[in-house]
Amino acid sequence: MGQIRVLDEHIANQIAAGEVVERPASVVKELVENAIDAQSSRIDVHIGEGGLEYIRVQDNGQGIAADDCETAFYRHATSKLVDDRDLYQITSLGFRGEALPSIAAVSKVELLSSATDDGAGRRLLIEGGTLKVNEDEAAPRGTDFRVNSLFYNTPARLKYMKTVQTELGHISDVMYRMSLAHPEIAFTFRHNGNLLLQTPGTGDMLQVIAAVYGTSAAKMVLPLEGENLDYQIGGYIGRPEIAKSSRNAMSIVVNGRYIRNYAVNQAILRAYHTLLPINRYPLAVLQLTMHPSLVDVNVHPSKMEVRFSKEAELMLFVEEAIRQTLRKEILIPHATKQTIKRGNSESIIQEQFNFSKAPVEYLEPEKTNQLSSELGDLDAPYIPPFTDADLPPESTTHLPAVSNEQQITYKKKEQPITSPVTEAQKVPASPNDSTTQPKDVQSDPVQPSHPLPAYTAPVHAESAPQIQEQIQTAQYAKSTAAPSKNTSGSSARSPQQRSNYNNTNQRPFNAEMLYGTAEEPEIPQFPDMNLIGQHHGTYLVAQNDEGLFLIDQHAAHERINYEFYYEKFGRPEEVSQELLLPITLEFTLAEANKLKDRLHWFERVGVYLEHFGGQTFRVTAYPYWLPKGEEQQVIEEMAEWVLSERAIDLAKLREQASTLCSCKASIKANQKLTEAEAQSLLDRLATCRQPYTCPHGRPIVVSFSSYDLEKMFKRVM
Repeated sequence: MGQIRVLDEHIANQIAAGEVVERPASVVKELVENAIDAQSSRIDVHIGEGGLEYIRVQDNGQGIAADDCETAFYRHATSKLVDDRDLYQITSLGFRGEALPSIAAVSKVELLSSATDDGAGRRLLIEGGTLKVNEDEAAPRGTDFRVNSLFYNTPARLKYMKTVQTELGHISDVMYRMSLAHPEIAFTFRHNGNLLLQTPGTGDMLQVIAAVYGTSAAKMVLPLEGENLDYQIGGYIGRPEIAKSSRNAMSIVVNGRYIRNYAVNQAILRAYHTLLPINRYPLAVLQLTMHPSLVDVNVHPSKMEVRFSKEAELMLFVEEAIRQTLRKEILIPHATKQTIKRGNSESIIQEQFNFSKAPVEYLEPEKTNQLSSELGDLDAPYIPPFTDADLPPESTTHLPAVSNEQQITYKKKEQPITSPVTEAQKVPASPNDSTTQPKDVQSDPVQPSHPLPAYTAPVHAESAPQIQEQIQTAQYAKSTAAPSKNTSGSSARSPQQRSNYNNTNQRPFNAEMLYGTAEEPEIPQFPDMNLIGQHHGTYLVAQNDEGLFLIDQHAAHERINYEFYYEKFGRPEEVSQELLLPITLEFTLAEANKLKDRLHWFERVGVYLEHFGGQTFRVTAYPYWLPKGEEQQVIEEMAEWVLSERAIDLAKLREQASTLCSCKASIKANQKLTEAEAQSLLDRLATCRQPYTCPHGRPIVVSFSSYDLEKMFKRVM
């Protein structure tokens, strides 16, 4: 007797239910998707006891015709596919026809639907997959779907359900994603009669973000836009200061369908690279629109996993779109985000949050227009930051006595910010040109005071001959004849020089491939600041017309050094020097065997490591600009990283080496700086491509707006 038999339809339906209906959240997802496909403008979801007692989904969509109500519960019955060709261009959220029979097989279902406006409808009652009632009943246009006693006939599955709060959390997540994916639909979500979510359905995603994450988070997001021939991206991304502890705040919507995709998540994180600390993740709601043929949603029963036909191009598009949005912002966090100024500071009435599509200004618009900074990626053409060659020799220059009228001040730039230009329109000019002189340099002599101490630099003077030559030819030629009133000396670039540097040496974003244009986006400048002093040898204190700033001196110096070392590790063949006495390193036998196959990676960053027999390796050469006294430790930590990685990537190795060097070469907390040293640090930070966070993602600058301070002292209420 044969042992293979066709399963009973009742058993087959329960197996299908196991694929589609894993928990109450799966039921909610399938029913809400059907309501969306019915072109509903309002969807109400009511659940009881985490969805195990009852689930009710009401919509005002097209409804189901009376003759189709019973057919809808047959397996693979759907109105969304005609033939197999439709599988390659799916535009609806549901298409398999498995959800309704699977739900009905493990619960008690009641359906009330009408496809007309005359009040005539059809009511069905199904228990465990068996039709009990099929009758006419009055009903408004739309569908009312009730699921009672979920898993009542499958006690084994019911036993593995989690607590009510856990199941409620999964359902809430589904509702949040659906509302973010379809801001044009008014969603209402209640649990045991308590309202948990309500969206207006106006089509404004910012309002939905406020409903899901709160108005404080909605005030801290940035609008995202971009398109090319294949893709269009929209949505919002959060500023770094509202980063979350998990990836749950990243929502990806493709053609109206919420999905989970590891590659897109990684593209988002790469765009935030060095802007977020470790184990912190951005708030992001991405709406991707593309032709249905470019995405395959028929991959997984849950339809939350998809495949992209041009995945590499899409990932690059997403990453660059987010990076360009972040470049346009001044990413200095407010110390008190709750008191961000939203109107006239003299008013005691809080202004209502504006949900308009316009970008949320971080500072006052008229002030923001005066700020510009270069926030580029690490592959842009690079001018190394100043080192101790920035400061005049002790024998020729002294720190002047500074009066109140001669404070260290960055003068506001009088010329308007020019519009971006293309690469062809730019005139290559070097900021090191000796003919470039700032207009605001004073020629009045100053009285000498105590000698200026040497600055603790990330690299030694002999390691930066180009910088020394620049300083000698362009800056110090007139230092003894006409010193500047600026106490930072001639070493630090003036605002005019930094403006010239930013305008002539930016690498235009090659957006032609992605956006159809090669125009450089408008990039705000790092704020001008007046140095006030130093707090506890750790934080620099500065101010400007906008308010007060605290600068972490270690993080600032680390960012400067990081960009310097990253550029240096990019051309190691020019800087490695052989050692008279090689450095020996010991590893375990397993590590030694693994390291022998990866020695060539060290040469790519200028470190020459060779096997010396057994478990011993020796370093015969390394770049001369590695932090003095820290060379062996840096190389050992590089080796540990190389051994720990499954696959080595040159860009990651270059980044890791730069991070190690920058951390060890930077000034530390509780280290006093002279006024000139502190000013030089600010000047150099302003020339960085990304001056807002250190390589580890910690903020460098924190601001207190004037309104914040007035609020603290109760000058405004």
